[in-house]
Amino acid sequence: MVNGWRFIAQRALSAEFLDWDVPLALSANPKRALSGPGSLNATIEPEYARLIGPDSSPILQEWGTKLYLEVDGEIRWGGILTKAAYDGAKMSIECEGLTSYPHGIPYEDHLVSGELITPPDPYEGKDKNHDGYIDFTNPKRPVPEPPKPYAGPRIDAFVAFRRIWEHVLTRPYGDIGIRVDSHNLGRLLGAEDGSDPWELAWWNNPDCGQAIDQLTRDMPFDWIEDHAWGPEHRTVEHRLRLGTPRLGRKRNDLRFADGENIAAIAKPEGVGDEYANEVVVLGSGEGRAMARAQLHSFDGQRLRRVATVTDKTLASPEALRTRGQQELTGRTQALQIPAIQVVDHPNARFGSWALGDDIRVQVHVPWVGDVDVWHRIIGDELSADGTCVLSLKRSDSFHY
Repeated sequence: MVNGWRFIAQRALSAEFLDWDVPLALSANPKRALSGPGSLNATIEPEYARLIGPDSSPILQEWGTKLYLEVDGEIRWGGILTKAAYDGAKMSIECEGLTSYPHGIPYEDHLVSGELITPPDPYEGKDKNHDGYIDFTNPKRPVPEPPKPYAGPRIDAFVAFRRIWEHVLTRPYGDIGIRVDSHNLGRLLGAEDGSDPWELAWWNNPDCGQAIDQLTRDMPFDWIEDHAWGPEHRTVEHRLRLGTPRLGRKRNDLRFADGENIAAIAKPEGVGDEYANEVVVLGSGEGRAMARAQLHSFDGQRLRRVATVTDKTLASPEALRTRGQQELTGRTQALQIPAIQVVDHPNARFGSWALGDDIRVQVHVPWVGDVDVWHRIIGDELSADGTCVLSLKRSDSFHY
C-alpha cells in the first residue's frame, strides 16, 4: 500500500465499515469524471482469509460493497463494486461511482412536464342536427367554440433530475445514501404551448440512468459525485453536486506548462473525418412532418461539410437547436490536448483544481509549434507514483 493511501470497504446498505485497509493492487488509476460515475479497477492476490465480514459474508460483494480511496486523510474516490472475477488465488474487481447505480433501474411511475391538456367541451353533442345552434333553444343560441387546449404545469429540469433519483433511492434496497443538491436550474421542461411535453411513463419502460443522462445532455448541465468524511470520521457523506448549469471556474491562478509541471501529453487531436461546419438534426415525426433544425458555422476558409444527426426523442425547436449546437461545436473545434500528466508542483498543487475547471495548457507540439489553449478538466486519475492524469476538452467546445 502506498504511504498515505488506503482502501476502505463498507456495506452498501447498512453503511457498516468492514475493512479499513483492503489490500488492493490497482490495475488502473482511480478515475473521476465530470457528469459521469468514474471507475476503479484492482486485484487482490493471494486470497486473504480476513476478507470475511462479521456477518460471515465476503467483504467484497458485487453490488453489496462500497469502496473508498483515502489519500492523506481525504477521500479521493468512492463507488460501488459492480463486478468480480476469480482466477485461482487472484481476485479482480471493477468498481464504478455511485452514480452508475440508476442504470438498469426502471422508472415505475409517471412524470410529465408541459402536458397538453384538452378541456372537455360542455356543448359536445348538443347540436345533433348540425345546424350550428344548440338544440331546443329559443331564440336559437349558436354553439360556442370548444375550449382551446393548453399546457399543464411545467417543472424545472433539476426537479425532474431529483424526482428520478428519489424514485431510485426509495425503492426497496435502493438507498445508496447519495443526496442531490436542492437548487433549480431555471429551465422548465416541455414546450410552453404544450406541443412537446417532457414525459417519463412506466408503460414505456424508461431506464432511470438513461433518463438522467439524456436530461444532462439535452439541457445541458454539469454534475459531480462527491464523497467526504462526516463528523468524527464515523460516516461517509455522498453528495451529487449540480451546476447552474456549469461547474468549475476559470483558473487564472493555476499554470500547466511543458518543462514545469507537465510530465507528458497525450497525442494532440483534431476532428479529422468528423469535421463539419454545418449540422442537420432530424427529430420526431415522419416524412414532411419530421422535426428538423439546421445550423452552420462558416469561417470563410474551409469548405462546407455537413453532418446529419437523427434523434427521435427531440421535437421542440429549442431541443433540436441545442443538440445541433452541441454537435456543431464538437465538429468545428481546433487542435486539442486530450490529456496531460502532471506532477505535484507549486504551479498547481494536487487537489487545487476541481472537475469542470478551465485551465491554461501551454505545450510544444511538433509540426504545430507552441500551443497555448484553455482546456476544461473533464476527468482526473490519481496515480500512486506521484503523478495525476487530467482528461481535457477545449473550453470553447462547450456552449453553456
